[in-house]
Amino acid sequence: MILLDTFSLIALTSQQENLSIDARKILATNSGKIFTSAATAYELGIEHNKKLIELPTNPQSWYSKALALHGLTELPITGKIALLATQLPQLHDDLVDRLLIATTKIENLTILTPNKQIHLYPEINWIW
Repeated sequence: MILLDTFSLIALTSQQENLSIDARKILATNSGKIFTSAATAYELGIEHNKKLIELPTNPQSWYSKALALHGLTELPITGKIALLATQLPQLHDDLVDRLLIATTKIENLTILTPNKQIHLYPEINWIW
């Protein structure tokens, strides 16, 4: 089962050429087992408001359509996830990344991400 980070969700939805060959294969063979986190929705909104990413519609509409179009399941940020995120090694301070890492650990997922900082965390599975 696969968890998409924000970059991977955007790439899947509108920039598939930015996905690695391995990422494309994983996505093609895991239909119905691909997840995103509510933390990704938060990051989309923040980055859109700061004009760091451009979306064809408002973030709420884009995110809802992306989930429906690709059959993705959104995972909530639970208290257990939030608390684990605070206990991770201090390898970097990105809150959303830490929430995604905690989600992968609790839900036993593999995260699809090119983010080298996430790759540094022990005991998580990642693909890119």
